[in-house]
Amino acid sequence: MKRILLSLAMLSGSMVGFAQTIVSTTPENKNVILEEFTGIYCGYCPQGHAIAQSLKTNNPGDVFLVNVHTGGYANPGPGDPDFRTNFGAALATQSGLTGYPAGQVNRHEFPSYAMASGATAMGRNFWTAAANTILSESSYVNVAATANIDLQTRELTVYVEAYYTGNSPVTTNKLNIALNQNNTAGPQSGGNMGSNYNHMHRLIHFLTGQWGDVISTTTQGSLFTQTYTYTIPADHNSIPIELSELEVIAYVAEGNEEIISGNEAVMTLTSSFNNEIELAEIKEIDNTCKTEVTPQVTIKNNGMNTLTSLAIEYSINGGAINTHNWTGNLAVGETEVVDLPVINFTLQPSNTIDINIPNDDDNTNNSGQINFDEAQEGSRNITVDIRTDNYPTEASWEILDSTGAVVASGGNYTGPQNGGGPNAITTISTTHVLPASECYTIKLKDSYGDGWSYTSSSFQPGIAIKSQGNIIYNKDVGNFGSELVLEGAFKTNTTLGVADNDTAVISVYPNPAQDAIFVNNLDNFNIEIFDITGKLVYSAKEMKKEQAISIGHLEKGVYFVNLASKTVTYTTKLIKK
Repeated sequence: MKRILLSLAMLSGSMVGFAQTIVSTTPENKNVILEEFTGIYCGYCPQGHAIAQSLKTNNPGDVFLVNVHTGGYANPGPGDPDFRTNFGAALATQSGLTGYPAGQVNRHEFPSYAMASGATAMGRNFWTAAANTILSESSYVNVAATANIDLQTRELTVYVEAYYTGNSPVTTNKLNIALNQNNTAGPQSGGNMGSNYNHMHRLIHFLTGQWGDVISTTTQGSLFTQTYTYTIPADHNSIPIELSELEVIAYVAEGNEEIISGNEAVMTLTSSFNNEIELAEIKEIDNTCKTEVTPQVTIKNNGMNTLTSLAIEYSINGGAINTHNWTGNLAVGETEVVDLPVINFTLQPSNTIDINIPNDDDNTNNSGQINFDEAQEGSRNITVDIRTDNYPTEASWEILDSTGAVVASGGNYTGPQNGGGPNAITTISTTHVLPASECYTIKLKDSYGDGWSYTSSSFQPGIAIKSQGNIIYNKDVGNFGSELVLEGAFKTNTTLGVADNDTAVISVYPNPAQDAIFVNNLDNFNIEIFDITGKLVYSAKEMKKEQAISIGHLEKGVYFVNLASKTVTYTTKLIKK
């Protein structure tokens, strides 16, 4: 991992007798600092997030949130973001928490609400009552702060004033400055949003260290001022730090506990450029057998002028240039994800998409490219390996042809509703015969809405497609939500292969057919017939070999016939005359 050096400098010290500029000198009640202990695998934490956000919303300017990802529920699985910090474990220990989610309001001990004797941590049901108590108490110190981020240098400058309207009961206090990031998409158990749960107020750094900087003069009428600078790294634990999503919370405490009050810094973003747009990201395109894709890019305004229009040019393999004229309202520091219109191209074994935006004050970040390959090809008879999570009853899948018709499917699998059972955390294999010379899309589904998730170094839920013993497609998955669509995942040729001799001799005849069809070389099977839209138009169970199946009632057109016995699944196209 690349090591990023951080700079933190205190530019001015404590002052007494100088005039304040941003902090009020009028006695005020305390503000609430709610430090919430959470984790992406904590199933009840979304309830805690909602309670905390409601507190903040109902008390504007008086309640501030710091979400600390720590503990076992915050440990990331394969492919998960790591939201933990170097500060979380010590804070959790200080709080005395015994479960998650937990929260401490101003690090104050509420004996009747505490999780344990002497603890400042409380269960989520007590946060509101504790916050209301703190909000009703007078504070002997007022806190105000401003913050500025230079978009070119990524330098954060924080100026803090603390004015003492009364005497502190202790000779020294501690100033804490938390740097949080908002609007980070990621997984969250219990959030029912897959990997798109919106994480807010996520602690990424303390500018003042674990327990803050000392305020040495804490008597009535004294004014403390301090300026900090901090060079913000590009990422935290490989999670991009988006400058426009940062917030700074400053608060004063009596030692390591008992926060008296705090405030959020008024944030501004500045740039040395007037017109500077960055092509921040081009979303990766999976290998595909399709001849059209829909590129997605992220643009960012690094200039002081608001962006209202932008011509985005894109092409594939040096072909014709498409232009998308984006319009909107993007202020300094803001980003926007742009879905470009579909572009057609001639598929090659290796493909390159180029994206360009117009010249501006800095042309070093106006272009980019990504590569993607042609999807692998297999024979008509395939094996589908489904790697399940602990809840197989929620899992199902479909394979669709180029018209969108379902040609193979599976799940939901049997098992206890509360998880586990023989179909959990295992590989379920089925064989299928698909129509020839087709490009196939895969849909993975989860009825609960949290994808297929399981944390293990030796097993990862997902899907593999095998042809004649070779893997032609594989996808590891996690918290994808309710549905994951894998466009153009693989394709078939005209051969049947040798993987399944039983299916190689199955046929549905006559084809085209008018009144009835028959199935040879398959006995005791179920049949389903779907129209081209995917609607089930006929089904029957326990059919016998060579038994007549009436289709006279069907309209003329193209249909798909699915046959399934205990050992074989077969799909073919049928034309009704």
